[in-house]
Amino acid sequence: MWCLELLLPLLLFINDASCQWNVWLPRDISAMTNSCVVIPCTFMYPSGIRPNRGIHGIWYFGQPYPQLFPPVVFKSRTDVVHESYKGRTKLLGDLHQRNCTLLINNIGTEHSGRYYFRADLGGANIYTYPDFTELKVLDQPNIDVPEEIVSDESLELTCYAPDNCPDMTPEIQWMYTDYLPDPEFSTDLVEDSNTAVLSNTLTFTPRPMHNGQLLGCRVYFPNTTLVYERFISLDVKYAPRSVWVNASSEVMEGSSVTLHCEVDSNPPARIAWMFGDQELLWDTASNVSLTLDDVTPANEGIYTCVGDNGYGIMNTSLYLAVKYPPHEPVVNDSITVVEGTTLALHCSTQGSPAPTLTWLKDGQLVGTITADELSVLTIVEITPQGDGQYRCLAENEHGRASSSLNITVEYAPVLLEESKCTVVREGVQCVCMATGNPEPTIEFYLPDLNITINETDGRYNFYTHTDGHTSTGMIKLREKGERVDNGSPAVNVHCSISNAYGRESILLELQQEKKYMMAVIVGTIGGVAVIAFIIAAVRYVGHNNKKENGNPRQDVVLENPALYYSAVKKDKQNLRKKVGEDGDFQSAGSMAGLERQELNYASLEFIGARSREGASGRRDDGSNYTEIKAK
Repeated sequence: MWCLELLLPLLLFINDASCQWNVWLPRDISAMTNSCVVIPCTFMYPSGIRPNRGIHGIWYFGQPYPQLFPPVVFKSRTDVVHESYKGRTKLLGDLHQRNCTLLINNIGTEHSGRYYFRADLGGANIYTYPDFTELKVLDQPNIDVPEEIVSDESLELTCYAPDNCPDMTPEIQWMYTDYLPDPEFSTDLVEDSNTAVLSNTLTFTPRPMHNGQLLGCRVYFPNTTLVYERFISLDVKYAPRSVWVNASSEVMEGSSVTLHCEVDSNPPARIAWMFGDQELLWDTASNVSLTLDDVTPANEGIYTCVGDNGYGIMNTSLYLAVKYPPHEPVVNDSITVVEGTTLALHCSTQGSPAPTLTWLKDGQLVGTITADELSVLTIVEITPQGDGQYRCLAENEHGRASSSLNITVEYAPVLLEESKCTVVREGVQCVCMATGNPEPTIEFYLPDLNITINETDGRYNFYTHTDGHTSTGMIKLREKGERVDNGSPAVNVHCSISNAYGRESILLELQQEKKYMMAVIVGTIGGVAVIAFIIAAVRYVGHNNKKENGNPRQDVVLENPALYYSAVKKDKQNLRKKVGEDGDFQSAGSMAGLERQELNYASLEFIGARSREGASGRRDDGSNYTEIKAK
């Protein structure tokens, strides 16, 4: 700053040539509080003026108009100055050499403002120069911070301190630089318009982690207690460096779920939630939450959070899985097929997790269990046993659902083992049983008589019954014709079964009913026993009467056992009529009824004079009798 001494002769020469009122002083100058400042000043006046009583000078603060009584900073004629400047100011220049340089000591922030110089050459030659110096008194140093600090781009921060006090030279230090990557420091002194500014520049490359970091600049004057500090917080702009979202999650159908997204960026990013190509929600913030209510399987998929702040773009995705029980399976329609057809039954459904599919027929497992959303049950050359209800059951940990279909198998009639002719008391009973779909039609054919018997033939006791796909036909024939060696009647009965898919005629074999044969045998033996018993009884009674009375009784029955036997035989015949061994054939309501009729037989129990428990063997008149029971 002291190069002013070299410039003054040149300035005086230039201004002498102009011969005008003029002043040179710095437009701006600064100083630290409690330090000092030197305001360099050179003034000019017209060359034709000759000061009579010397040259005097006045420094004003705030404005150049004396009539407004501005505060006097310095006055060369007297020591009368404004109270705030008493003992603080000193003129360093020689007014006769046109040097009006001013020193202000121990300045404070209240001394900041404009300073004007007034030249007094005597008489009317008094002039206040309109030019001024703007003094800035600082209580902390200045830091030059770029308008924008961008991550990964080199940054320069400069701290400035005024150096306009001759007796005090400042020094500058940077604080809190320990965590900066490879910081560099450089010092410089800049002089402009006879003012000096000391600077120290910090250079480094910031990272996102340095956003918000505190840095400080310290200015101090050695050998004094004057210390000045200023702090700044770094505002480092950086693209989104992390996008955090929920981990992929599972949610039950019908419930609610909230998806969170946080983006680390500066400035805050525009955060958008995307589902596929659809933008669901956006906001400019550090975090955004997306809430989904009453979740359905349609909400399952990939959700992406995108952060964009103009410095870069970043995104992160998550998968939202919607759990739900299986939907009602879709299966084939119920169908009717012909035996031997190959079928493929399809069952498809949806569920999460993927359900297991099980095929059941009439409640029994068929096929294999499939852990998928589609199951195909293949039935190769279906048989009549394949007829029934097929149900596809879908299950997962959240529930189950099922759907059914019916398969009707049509097939030609098949004769059942129960078809046969048997001997009954009335004659011969023939039963023909067949299964088929549609239900078979049953007819009986008697080749000996060359006739066909069906439901429309009223000459014979003909009975038919249908149960599901099973048809039963039955006729009863009286005992006619020749007999075979064992004494059974010879029969020649054919059964004809037919439906839309076929016809078959079978000769029904005659089989003896064991229970009926046993009844015949028991009946025969019983008859003989009855006769023997009667004869013995008659002889015994007659013998006793002879002993007691000496005279034979006049009882016709006892005297003539043959007549007594005839009476018993007649009663037996009447009994048989009552149990159905004779008489007209009667239609039965069901096969079970007919079979019960076949199982009836006569059992004779002979009871003498002794009484049996629960039954009396003697009439009220004291006569003996025979009890006949039918079982």
